[in-house]
Amino acid sequence: MSELKRTPLFEEYKKAGAKTIDFGGWDLPVQFSSIKEEHEATRTNVGLFDVSHMGEVLVEGNDSLDYLQKLLTNDVSKLEPAKAQYTIMCYEDGGTVDDLIVYQLEASKYLLVVNAANREKDVDWLKSHKQGDVEITDVSDDYVQLALQGPKAEETLQTLTDEDLSAIRFFKFKADVQIKGVTAKALVSRTGYTGEDGFEIYLDASSGPELWQALLTAGEPFGIQPIGLGARDTLRFEANLALYGQELSPDITPIEAGLSFAVRVNKEIDFIGKKVLKKQKEEGPSRKLVGIEMIDKGIPRTHYEVFDGEEPIGFVTTGTQSPTLGKNVGLALLETAYTEEGTEVSVQVRKRRLKAKVVSTPFYKR
Repeated sequence: MSELKRTPLFEEYKKAGAKTIDFGGWDLPVQFSSIKEEHEATRTNVGLFDVSHMGEVLVEGNDSLDYLQKLLTNDVSKLEPAKAQYTIMCYEDGGTVDDLIVYQLEASKYLLVVNAANREKDVDWLKSHKQGDVEITDVSDDYVQLALQGPKAEETLQTLTDEDLSAIRFFKFKADVQIKGVTAKALVSRTGYTGEDGFEIYLDASSGPELWQALLTAGEPFGIQPIGLGARDTLRFEANLALYGQELSPDITPIEAGLSFAVRVNKEIDFIGKKVLKKQKEEGPSRKLVGIEMIDKGIPRTHYEVFDGEEPIGFVTTGTQSPTLGKNVGLALLETAYTEEGTEVSVQVRKRRLKAKVVSTPFYKR
């Protein structure tokens, strides 16, 4: 069995009492205290996440804009230096290669942040479609990435820098930010995966432990807690933020997943998958991702089948008891005819079929 990969912060969170698990080949913290407590801390105060397992790919060269326009569903020409964008890479049939964030660092220089489990596949995909003056470099091992999320994230980070953080708006970033007590300068981005305000911070891997300790110390007066993968998942789920492998996959298109805002079918360059996605956008997809809330007692877990009477109509992509709402809810990919709010369906929970209804998403909005 191959040894699990570890981020440069592994020793830091072991010291903090983290319970770690195998997450896609990485030895990562699933929780520090409890999932509910960490979820609550992020919603009300501030949470610190190690997300250094994510992949970073540098794309640069004179033809990098045209190249990315062909590979990505969103309109990369709308970017400018210090601006970020959520986007998706698709196959010709509209299925999803990955969802990612692209940062424009300079005129012809972009940083793509991809899902950890897809890193090698994504780099191969990018390289296999290389055209013109474009250089593609996997720089994942050079970076650590920490996420500081929650209503007190800005206050916490502001104590450590002279940079005016309030000037960094949503999906904007500042490079070369000096953080007190940390050797390397950081890229600070106002983005996140929790439904809360906050930042994702990228810097040289060697300075990761310094930044982790500096943030935990600075956040003490604000009730900071280190947060594991368990609460990261319940937080993103409540905010209806897609998880690759569940809400998105080679078999699920971004239109089916409700992400048409990131699919710009009117941009001039024909991107990979455009034909199928344009048709789905104009005519409506045959199935759609919706929220469901259980009427009967039970939790709609990932892959559970959903029925109308005896007719299978879809499946649950993610489901849990929402820590914020205290309700058993899920996201489900259903045939479009059954996706109107209030529609009653049933979920196969082990040996029983339990009643549920279609509800609006996100389940939580700050």
